[in-house]
Amino acid sequence: MFIRKKYLAALALTTLGLVGFRAASDNERYFEIAKNLDIFATLFKEVNTYYVDEITPAKLVKTGIDAMLKSLDPYTNYIPEDDIEDFRTLTTGQYGGIGAVVVKRNAKTVVQSTYEGYPAQKAGLLPGDEILDINGVMVEKKSNSDISKLLKGQANSLVKLMVTRYGQDKPVEISITRDKVQVDNVPYYDMISGDVGYFQLSGFTVDAGKEVRTAVNKLKEMGAKKIVFDIRDNPGGLLNEAVNISNLFIEKGLDVVSTKGKVTEWNKTYKALDLPLDTQLPIAIITSNRSASASEIVSGVLQDYDRAVLVGERTFGKGLVQATRPLSYNSQLKVTTAKYYIPSGRCIQEIDYSHRADDGALSKFPDSLRTAFKTQAGRTVYDGGGVAPDVEVNDREIADITRILLQKSYLFDYATRYRAEHPTIVPAREFKLADADYQKFVAFLQGKNISYSTDTEKSLTDLTKKVKDEKHYDDVKLELEALRKKVTVNKANDLQRFKPEIKELLEQEIVSRYYFEKGRTEAGFDDDPNIMAAVAVLNEPNRYAALLKPTGQAASARKSAGTK
Repeated sequence: MFIRKKYLAALALTTLGLVGFRAASDNERYFEIAKNLDIFATLFKEVNTYYVDEITPAKLVKTGIDAMLKSLDPYTNYIPEDDIEDFRTLTTGQYGGIGAVVVKRNAKTVVQSTYEGYPAQKAGLLPGDEILDINGVMVEKKSNSDISKLLKGQANSLVKLMVTRYGQDKPVEISITRDKVQVDNVPYYDMISGDVGYFQLSGFTVDAGKEVRTAVNKLKEMGAKKIVFDIRDNPGGLLNEAVNISNLFIEKGLDVVSTKGKVTEWNKTYKALDLPLDTQLPIAIITSNRSASASEIVSGVLQDYDRAVLVGERTFGKGLVQATRPLSYNSQLKVTTAKYYIPSGRCIQEIDYSHRADDGALSKFPDSLRTAFKTQAGRTVYDGGGVAPDVEVNDREIADITRILLQKSYLFDYATRYRAEHPTIVPAREFKLADADYQKFVAFLQGKNISYSTDTEKSLTDLTKKVKDEKHYDDVKLELEALRKKVTVNKANDLQRFKPEIKELLEQEIVSRYYFEKGRTEAGFDDDPNIMAAVAVLNEPNRYAALLKPTGQAASARKSAGTK
């Protein structure tokens, strides 16, 4: 008994010591915070008083805040009151406006696309139109942000645009009545071939789960017995919508995702709370290296439960969760509060933001430090580095000439011209650009700047410099010049050599002028290696089943299906 009392007394003293240490540690931390805030305030006061030029206080402070948060991770951001509406649009997908994408290009304000069924399209605004003024305000020197604010506004309010249009001599005034614009999370769904249905998920704003449920139900009504689920380039969004979408395809009661952070009271395991929509329908999910956050939760969850085959590229690797916190003067802080873990127990975060090099550089978690986990069926999967596909597809690298045509918007400009000269075209899936029309496009490029340096030319330049430095140039001068001339001749033929890929992209751009983004999607079905690989997997039941089992069969089924 005496020993027990001594033990309890010692334990109590130790506990008190820990509490005292923690209190002292907290006091030191609070002192450091107060000290540094005081330094910042006095420094700002001195700069404001004595700096040689006038400063803008709000701009200077925001620069300081942004730089501070940038040292943490790219997802912790300060949202001033002026930007709150844009932030709400990102989370809800809804705003008051005209329903158009407008961009600055070569100092011009150009309509890039309009949303089908929304005010801009109904009023006759066309892609390629150049906006000169908005409600009498000249936009030539306005930024994208300024133009967005001019176009947005309350539903039922009027906005007048003065635009110039290809094929018309004088500017045209277009009056548009703003409305509530809802950007769909599922912008497209339809049958793709035989009994294979297809849908895209482009965001995770409010009601994304309901939209996916509707799309899958509609596809099943249309005869779909297999589904291609395209989640490429989806940057993520609301965590609860990722849970809702995962819940559609897995049994009720299963774990979906767990979050763990500094504030332990916020740690939570999200479960599938509802009855699923379908747990048997074969699914191929297409991912890309820009599929991030919530899209990685969905693809990772369905992989961990062996519920779908993943096709495409390894995902981005954003294993972090953000929450918004209110600040004074109606501003907000979006702050990373936790890491998330999918059902196998793995966190797929790729970049280690907690450790930076002396120069501020970040590093990825090396393969050697990745831990193996198991799916429900016993397949081996790994943490770190995103979610790896079961069937890897390497997208084709576009040629230098194609890249220049895209960068300089020559494909876009020719599509504008084509639309003006052709009032209608055949349905999107049937449209093919005739060879004569392609030659018209080549003629359209005459006199335009399409200069570029190929990798071969860059290598030749480097080699020439090296041999000159080593005093061997005279020995190989003739050979280098002959090679350079040959490369130049080959380059002059690039419009014909890479005609198939240029023509494919041009067809998609032209089709979008008649059938909007849905048409662009359909025009690419027959040339998309990821879609073709996904359909192939679904149409081979034995291979599909093997990919979801930890057997030797899976290894052979998992071979790359893409073109490099």
